[in-house]
Amino acid sequence: MSEEKPEQISSIIEENKDQKIILPLQTDSKQAFCVALPVSGGRPFKMTGDNPHDFISFLKDSSVAWINFPVQDIKKDADLIAMSLGFSSSLVPTLLSSYLSAYEDRDTEMGLMLPAVAVKKFDVLISPILILIRKDLIVTIHEDNVTRLMRLSRYADAFMRKIKPTLILEDKITIILTRIIDENINRNFDHLRQIESQGDELSKILIDPHIPRGMIAPEIHNMKHALISYMDTLWATLDVVNSLRHGDAELMTDNPKLLARMGILSDDVNRHIALSEHMSDVLASGLEVLQSIYNNQLQILNNRLALVMTWLTILGTAVLVPNTIATVLGNSAFNMGAKDQGWYIILLVTSTIFSTWAAYWWVNKKGLMPRKVE
Repeated sequence: MSEEKPEQISSIIEENKDQKIILPLQTDSKQAFCVALPVSGGRPFKMTGDNPHDFISFLKDSSVAWINFPVQDIKKDADLIAMSLGFSSSLVPTLLSSYLSAYEDRDTEMGLMLPAVAVKKFDVLISPILILIRKDLIVTIHEDNVTRLMRLSRYADAFMRKIKPTLILEDKITIILTRIIDENINRNFDHLRQIESQGDELSKILIDPHIPRGMIAPEIHNMKHALISYMDTLWATLDVVNSLRHGDAELMTDNPKLLARMGILSDDVNRHIALSEHMSDVLASGLEVLQSIYNNQLQILNNRLALVMTWLTILGTAVLVPNTIATVLGNSAFNMGAKDQGWYIILLVTSTIFSTWAAYWWVNKKGLMPRKVE
């Protein structure tokens, strides 16, 4: 396989000599890097650059290499980088046209798209990571706000050193690809903890009786939306991993032990999905608690209104009887004067007290008086 390497690199240079791509200069922490295993064996070597063509001559002496490119606009720059490194012009557009994830196997080349998740409170930001594979080359392309593969690059040479030179090329490609996917899955899982932490803060607010309930409902909705978005990325990642396990790609290994690592990745994603679903159940419980609180508050309000209406009924009855007596006796037919003032006042007071007691007794006997108000 190493004898074919110079011819492959020469063909790449020849195909792309008129398509030299100049990418914007980036800071040191955002530079593209390449880690490769030398053809002759020994320690892996590493270099950085700003342009795909910076690595062409570097690849001549490598048996397998991984190049990582951070870009400002993946939709505009990724296709140019891929073609410059010898990939077909339709591979990247096909991957980017999919939702969240994609798997494209073309025998001589393969492309994957995985979601990278970043969570800020309940805002879930999803960015694509493109993984392009040719015979002895893996290229990852992502936007420069995704730093997980940059962190992996710090010890990528130590990881590559553990790859045995005696392995066939497909085994080496599979080992590197598995490590890249595993890093992305683990970094995605870190952000589930942030959603969980925000959920814990929300639960503290939920049990505070002095917090307005109108503030809690939108936060619960935001958390639910964040969980749904996060679980979408997990299912998308699981689709890609399962496609790698069962797709029988020509560029991937047939070694059962190495394919078992893909199975481990699938199990990890399934476990993350189970944890996310558990959080969803906890959230549903929170919604039930909130609904119970609303119902209790509504019942308390109803009890208070019933109490007010009861006393208004009693007072209305108490006023109605003496008012009727006064209206009747005030008629000129009774010819009442100052001499009738004493017994008239006694009659009004007595009728008021009696009618009030009678109204209260009737309401209480019929069970219309609320027994307890909380």
